[in-house]
Amino acid sequence: MAATAPRSVCPVGATLGEGPLWLARDAALWFVDIKGKRVHRFDPDQGMLKSWPAPSQPGWILPIADGGLMVGLQSGLHRFDPATGTFDPHLAPEPHLPGNRLNDATVAPDGQLWFGSMDDAENAATGRIYRLARGQAQAAAAIDPVVITNGPAFAPDGRTLYHVDTLGGRIHAFAVDDDGAPGASRLFATIDPADGHPDGPTVDSEGCLWIGLFGGGAVRRYSPAGELMETVRFPVANVTKIAFGGDDLRTAYATTARKGLDECQLAAQPLAGDLFAFRVDAPGLPVQPIRINHPG
Repeated sequence: MAATAPRSVCPVGATLGEGPLWLARDAALWFVDIKGKRVHRFDPDQGMLKSWPAPSQPGWILPIADGGLMVGLQSGLHRFDPATGTFDPHLAPEPHLPGNRLNDATVAPDGQLWFGSMDDAENAATGRIYRLARGQAQAAAAIDPVVITNGPAFAPDGRTLYHVDTLGGRIHAFAVDDDGAPGASRLFATIDPADGHPDGPTVDSEGCLWIGLFGGGAVRRYSPAGELMETVRFPVANVTKIAFGGDDLRTAYATTARKGLDECQLAAQPLAGDLFAFRVDAPGLPVQPIRINHPG
């Protein structure tokens, strides 16, 4: 069954909406505006949006096993307390690269946090993928540095890791070794620049990979073999990432962006930067909380 047409459910107008997260414990969709330096929480039942200012550019937000929240800021990993609005530093993985920022992240099925960095100026190949093990950020040596990392994302069994090279237009699939590290890789899919830039990846319960297309006005669904199965079109150009939510995990929430659009494009796309939603046939997967001291 094809997905329903996306509709704007929250007129937030984000400059660079990203990092959607469905948090079942409070039945809400969390996301960030990177360039607007805001963390957002959307309650779909009440139709209410609550926002917090961040001290630097936030790339993502994820739950922690102890009940807290972790946010990836430009300056590193921070614990975030919505009750007080405070961001407490936890770990700075790249103090030697002040021009980098954290961009995207996921939690593996075993609870290990994986996250990526990128050159904020979008020029230098300084973006790396890290995993948090024994409380420390360990660079994934098998994954070459690129300008903009997105993801990673994991197959439901945790044995395949997907990494997106956004400017290179390539999605790579890595076999995950028994010790949890990425090993042998294969080219999973290539995106023609005319179709947009591959952005955030998300995996559903059937093991299919969903990719937002920045500048492509769509999200794509690929089979585990890399076959394009479905394209969902949006009324805005910049679709960044989706997250599955709702009681049945069949509502796909999509963050979008106004970044890079000129006045004429913004006038033609009044919903740019909004949070969208559409229904899908195959549900998503529950988000695993981060085990900060994962043995790795």
